[in-house]
Amino acid sequence: MRTDPSPGTLPAREHLPAGNAGTPVLDVVIPVYNEEKDLEPCVRRLHEHLARTFPYAFRITVADNASTDGTPRVAERLAARLPGVTAFRLEQKGRGRALRTVWSASEAPVLAYMDVDLSTDLNALLPLVAPLISGHSDLAIGSRLAPASRVVRGPKREFISRAYNLILRGSLQARFSDAQCGFKAIRRDVAQVLLPLVEDTGWFFDTEMLVLAERAGLRIHEVPVDWVDDPDSTVHIVRTATDDLKGVWRIGRALATGSLPLDRLTRPFGDDPRDREIQDVPRGLARQLVGFCVVGGLSTLFYLLLYSVFRQFSGSQVANALALLVSAVANTAANRRLTFGVRGRGGAVRHQAQGLVVFGIGLALTSGSLAALDAAGGSPAHSTELAVLIAANLAATVLRFLLFRAWVFPDRPGEEPVSTVAASHTPPAYTPSVPAHDTASSPTYATTSAPARTTPAPYRAEGPLPRRPLPYGPYQTTAQVRAGEAADGSWRDGTLPLQPVRPHDTDPGDPR
Repeated sequence: MRTDPSPGTLPAREHLPAGNAGTPVLDVVIPVYNEEKDLEPCVRRLHEHLARTFPYAFRITVADNASTDGTPRVAERLAARLPGVTAFRLEQKGRGRALRTVWSASEAPVLAYMDVDLSTDLNALLPLVAPLISGHSDLAIGSRLAPASRVVRGPKREFISRAYNLILRGSLQARFSDAQCGFKAIRRDVAQVLLPLVEDTGWFFDTEMLVLAERAGLRIHEVPVDWVDDPDSTVHIVRTATDDLKGVWRIGRALATGSLPLDRLTRPFGDDPRDREIQDVPRGLARQLVGFCVVGGLSTLFYLLLYSVFRQFSGSQVANALALLVSAVANTAANRRLTFGVRGRGGAVRHQAQGLVVFGIGLALTSGSLAALDAAGGSPAHSTELAVLIAANLAATVLRFLLFRAWVFPDRPGEEPVSTVAASHTPPAYTPSVPAHDTASSPTYATTSAPARTTPAPYRAEGPLPRRPLPYGPYQTTAQVRAGEAADGSWRDGTLPLQPVRPHDTDPGDPR
């Protein structure tokens, strides 16, 4: 159940509809920093591959991360000479910042990125984006650690990659196999809601995005890739590993405290078997029973341990009251988060107050049982006291579950609010620049203070998907998204201003 207002839910997955003329289906971003030597052969090779094999309109966007060499000039020259290639200049470093900026401003329904060295075999590109076009998945990643992958790299990088993914599985319970392969794609409707939650602007951007998507229940498709290590890579391994571990700690702490509003990413799955209700069985009852039993078992052990400790210096009634009070607070907090899925701090005080009322009922049952035992046996053994308390707690547990479900954490299907998805970003403006040597070149885009354009209509039309050759328009700066489902079953639209760069973003240690 939800306790905080959600800014909207994602629409049900469906095959991408046809786009307006000139709208690319795929936007491939190549983030670069001081890559004047490798940039041109990389872009030409990628452009030739897409033109030869990709059946829909595409765009290649070179995202320059504040390069200090001739990379910007190479990017502008490529944009002028190759159709469907654009250049985007950022004045700050950070691969994550570059991806968030371009992805947030792009109007293409499928967004992808790859590293400039093209270590991944390009034959995996179409299998990567096909599940997103078809509506089967929300994100797609290339995996170098899948059993079918074929990878050529040194033992040092192999060890670091596998160790990092083991850390993710152990600490964040990640189920995807490869977080840092520079070969990923995402649907634009998912990116519009997911990217504002991603804080990192460097190399941990990929991991944070995948962890949040997985925890929110989004579907991640993995593609085995053929990958050859680039021996001339400029990545600083030690610095990157340190930043990644800091990111793992930050995300783990946020997930543990429930401070991430992941409920805003819930998606109606359409004809998903899990959405079908079984007659005469309350929705979610089986899952809640399992969670409550697990929490109850651990709480009972915790309560008995506390009782044994308090019994050393107090009477049975005082020890029982203290142990039950402490364990009741912990039990309410655990059931709130794990059994009934309540995240965030909203309503936490009220829930604890109601939990104390339930605690009072349990206290009456256990105290009454102890009083009856004392009256019957005089000075009962400690083991007898524990047996009586276990029996009384079992009765109190059944009553506690019923009260928790019906009163403390009830399901209220009609109270989910409808609100508009809104990010705190302002849209980047664009300024077309035409190199002096080529007056017929394609425009490139720079972040300036020029007035922003908007595209009023969302990406939706009838007919087949657009195919090449098509003209390529500028980035849109706002987009309409489906904000939520009203009480009458209709959907309401909201407008999302697009700009991913936050005013407080700093990343001085990022090597890219």
